[in-house]
Amino acid sequence: GYQRSILIGAAVMSLGLFLIAIPDDRVFRIGLATIIAGNGLFKPNISSMVGQLYGINDSRRDSGFTIFYMGINAGALVAPVLTGILAENVFGTEAMPAYKYVFIASGIGMLVSLVWFWIGRRQLGTIGAAPAGAGIGRTIAVLIGALVAVPVAYGLLSIDAGILGWILGALFTVLCVMILVEGVREGRVARDRSIAMLIIFVFNVLFFMFFEQAGSSFNFLAQNIVNRDLSGWMFPVGWFQSVNSVAILALGPIFVWLWTALGSRNPSIPRKFGLGLIFNGLAFLLLMYALSSLVDGAGKIPFWTLFMVYVIQTVGELCLSPIGLSMTTKLAPLKVVGLAMGGWFLSTAIGNNLSGIFAAVVSGESGMTVESALKGYTFGFWSLLGAGVLLFLIAPLVQKLMHGVK
Repeated sequence: GYQRSILIGAAVMSLGLFLIAIPDDRVFRIGLATIIAGNGLFKPNISSMVGQLYGINDSRRDSGFTIFYMGINAGALVAPVLTGILAENVFGTEAMPAYKYVFIASGIGMLVSLVWFWIGRRQLGTIGAAPAGAGIGRTIAVLIGALVAVPVAYGLLSIDAGILGWILGALFTVLCVMILVEGVREGRVARDRSIAMLIIFVFNVLFFMFFEQAGSSFNFLAQNIVNRDLSGWMFPVGWFQSVNSVAILALGPIFVWLWTALGSRNPSIPRKFGLGLIFNGLAFLLLMYALSSLVDGAGKIPFWTLFMVYVIQTVGELCLSPIGLSMTTKLAPLKVVGLAMGGWFLSTAIGNNLSGIFAAVVSGESGMTVESALKGYTFGFWSLLGAGVLLFLIAPLVQKLMHGVK
C-alpha cells in the first residue's frame, strides 16, 4: 500500500540524513544513496496517493496536484533559508558553517513528519491503504528492496554522466515495456492509455532537458553575462534559484483557480503539455533577444531578462509538471500506478542528465561567452517550439488514446 511505502521511505531517508552528518566521504556517499533509495519509495507513492483523492474525470484533480506542487515548492523555498540560519547563526558562523547539525535537524524533521503522517493516516481512510490480505511479509520485502537499492544508488553516484544517461535510458525502456505489458493484460483501453502516457513522458524529457538549465548554465550566465548591479548592490547569483519557487507560490493559486474555473472547457492534457513546452521556449526566446540585442559595452545583459526567464519558465512548469503527476494517476494501469509514477520521475531524471550535458556544451571549454550562450539557447528555443507545435498537432490522436480521460 502507498501509506506503508511512504512510511518506510521516510524512515530510510531519515537514516540517510543522519549518515551524511558523519564527516567521512564514504559514509557521506552511503548516506546520499540511502536518501535516494528512501525517496524512491516516498516520492512516487505520495504523488500516487494524491491522485486517489479524486475520481478519474474529476475536474479538480489538476488543481489538487497544483496545490500539492505548491506545497513542495514552499518547502524548497523555506528549507535553504532555515539551513543557512541553522548552519551560520545557530550552530556555526558565516566563516565556519556547521552543516553537520543541519543534517541531523533534517533527519529529526523527517522523523517528525513520519509520526505526523502516522497519526493523521486515519483521515485518509482507505486511500493508500494496503490491499486486503497484504500481511507483514510484503512490508518486509519492500524494506529489504529499499536496502538493496542503497548499494545500487551508491554505484550510480560514481558513474560518468554519459554512462549514467545510457543506464537511465535502459531503465526507462524496461519500465515502459513493463507498463505496456500490464496495460495489454488489462485490456485495449488500458493499453491505449498507457501508450498515450508514455508519449507524454518522452516530451517531458525534452522539457526538463532545457528547463533545468535554470540550475546549471543559467548560473554561469548570471555569473558572467548578467548585470547584477542593482544601484550599487550586487544581486547574489544563488538568489536566482529562489525566483522559481517564489513564482510558483505566486502563480500557483491562479492556475488552481483557472483549471477549476474552466471545468469542461479545460485544455486537454497533451495541449497543456504543449503550452508548457512553448512557454519554456519563450523563455529561451527572451534570452535570444537579450544576447543578440541588449548586450551593453561591458558584455552584460540586463538583470530583468534573466529574472523574467525564470518567471516564464515557471508558467510553463505549472502547465506541465503538476499536470504530469495528475495524468499519470489517470492513465496508468491500476496495478502499476506507483511504478508509472516512478516512470514519470525517471523521465525527469533523464531530462536532468541531458541538461547537464547540454549545459557543458553551452558553457564551452573556455567558459561561457555571449556567442556560445546565444548559439545554445537558440537551439533550445527551436527545439522547444518544435516539440510544442508537434504535440499540439498530435493532441487529437493522443486524446483519442486516452478514451475519455481529460
